[in-house]
Amino acid sequence: MRVLIALLVLLLAFSGARAQADDLAALKAQFQRPAEDAPEPKDNPTTVPKVRLGWTLFQDRRLSGDQSLACVDCHQPERDWQDGRQRAQGAGGHALRRRTPSLFDTAWGESYFWDGRVDSLEAQSLVPIQASDEMNLKMVEAVERLRGVAFYQGLFADAFPDEPSVSERNVARALAAFERTIESGKSAFDRWIEGQEDAISPAAKRGFALFTGPANCATCHTGWRLTDDAFHDTGLPGMDDPGRGPVIGVPQLNNSFKTPALRNVARRAPYMHDGSLPNLRAVVDHYADGIVPRATLSEDLRRVTLTEVERADLVAFLETLTDDKEPNVRWSPFR
Repeated sequence: MRVLIALLVLLLAFSGARAQADDLAALKAQFQRPAEDAPEPKDNPTTVPKVRLGWTLFQDRRLSGDQSLACVDCHQPERDWQDGRQRAQGAGGHALRRRTPSLFDTAWGESYFWDGRVDSLEAQSLVPIQASDEMNLKMVEAVERLRGVAFYQGLFADAFPDEPSVSERNVARALAAFERTIESGKSAFDRWIEGQEDAISPAAKRGFALFTGPANCATCHTGWRLTDDAFHDTGLPGMDDPGRGPVIGVPQLNNSFKTPALRNVARRAPYMHDGSLPNLRAVVDHYADGIVPRATLSEDLRRVTLTEVERADLVAFLETLTDDKEPNVRWSPFR
């Protein structure tokens, strides 16, 4: 009888371990990078000439009113496609209300800008150029400037052989095609998901368990990009920016901003839409201790109790999302 009981205990233990392993495998699968290429619209397929033109336009300061600012000045490849400032810097050098978002993996996005005001990269690409507090240039004038530059004639003809003109539509399509090529690379986290158990530390594994479990992070930071592409009021103090609410006329979404993707997040300080949190530990501390209660607070948000070790484990996990390669310093035809 004792032998039978011992065998039953061993069988139950084995079954429990197997179930846990299956659950972990299923959980990992939710964060696995897609095997297919980046999505692209049928009316704007990505081509090498189009990307070349888009990258050139992305760096051209002719696309700002006083010709002092290019897209690349805020979205710098050597800073993981942002600028490292607390707030973005627009025309005349003044600070804007929001931090510059990274461009990693935007091809998979559902909406763009912190408030989601547009739903395509083509539409997004023209907004900063024309915004009076950003690049401050009307597209009519932008097109005229580009038409006056001899080498653009050939670049536009190569990129759009069926419509070889320097036009607002083609500027938008070229910039969007280039931005779709900005993809995060493989990280230690990816290798762990693929089965390399020693790719991340025990602390990072505990952090992943917290991230997807008691800490509640994966409610919003889900999928391989670690974002739900939705909008949430995360309880930051001192809010003076209504965010998503006015864009769609829903007051309950006041103070709500798009969930940022977390690939390469450890290299992208400061954090939150307003750049108010200086490092990843401060972000973890905010969700544990700093949430300001108000009527618009996200229903997906809840306070969590975290020990010092658990906070460090969460940071250790977030650091595994960093690419294996360092960011490239930009090459520019205008230097």
